[in-house]
Amino acid sequence: MTKSELMAELAAANPHLTGHDVELIIAAIFDEITSALSRGARVELRGFGAFTVKRRNARTGRNPRTGQAVSVNEKAVPFFKAGKELRDRVNKSRPIRVSLGARMPA
Repeated sequence: MTKSELMAELAAANPHLTGHDVELIIAAIFDEITSALSRGARVELRGFGAFTVKRRNARTGRNPRTGQAVSVNEKAVPFFKAGKELRDRVNKSRPIRVSLGARMPA
C-alpha cells in the first residue's frame, strides 16, 4: 500500500474528513516520528510497534559491479519492531478497522 492508497482508504472510511485533512494528519504523524528518531528518541505505538534508530559501524564493503573494496562510513538507520497485537493480527489475517472519530473544530 502506498501513501496515496493509505490516504484514500482513510478518507473513504472517514467521510467527515476531507482528503486534505487526511493528508495533513498523515504528514503530521510521519513528521513527528521522523523528528523524534532524528533526536535519537524511541517512538512506541502500543499495539502497533516501535521505531528506533540503530547504528551501523563503519566497515569495508565491495562495489558489486567491480568487486573493488570500498570504505562504508558509520551510519544511523531507522528500525521498526512490530508489536504483539500487530503480529497476531497479521498472522490471523484479520483486517484492522480504523476510524478517526468526529472531525475536530479548527
